[in-house]
Amino acid sequence: MPPPREHTTERLLLRAPREDDAEAIFSRYASDPEVTRLLGWPRHRSVDDTRVFLAFADRHWQDGTDYPYLIVSRADGVLLGGTGLTPDEPHLAMTGYVLARDAWGRGYATEAARAMVDLAFAMPELWRLYAYSHVSHAASERVLAKIGMTREGTLRRHTVFPNLGTSEPQDVAMWARVRRDKLRP
Repeated sequence: MPPPREHTTERLLLRAPREDDAEAIFSRYASDPEVTRLLGWPRHRSVDDTRVFLAFADRHWQDGTDYPYLIVSRADGVLLGGTGLTPDEPHLAMTGYVLARDAWGRGYATEAARAMVDLAFAMPELWRLYAYSHVSHAASERVLAKIGMTREGTLRRHTVFPNLGTSEPQDVAMWARVRRDKLRP
């Protein structure tokens, strides 16, 4: 059972991207060198790069292989970032998030990531939700801990971060939550 195309939280609307989101995605976060520095996808150099992402998102929503969401403020409709669920096997999925710089430090990442936990475990076939974080990204690790994920270890020389200016794989922290885990206080 796929997740819904829209989901709301107290402050956020999480929704599938649309073709007319290209300019906002590009200008709000996808082209920002600081925002994309520790992400696993290349920074967008033009709105055409963003349009390629949107075509990818639409195709994968249709075939059920990936569920990207945009994070939008319910209060004013401003695009704040993106998140999503990527099923790997019938029983597990990966999540992650990105926020525009002016949305940092306001709890939006935690709220969006908690929503991904809720959506993931509403899918009866999923038993494990995981995320990777560059080992130097302390803010991301705090978010993952807040949503009840457990740091399971370090995967050495695991992921190339294309915006770091090196093709050398970097160490990442492996975080996961399984269906039976309770949220820690």
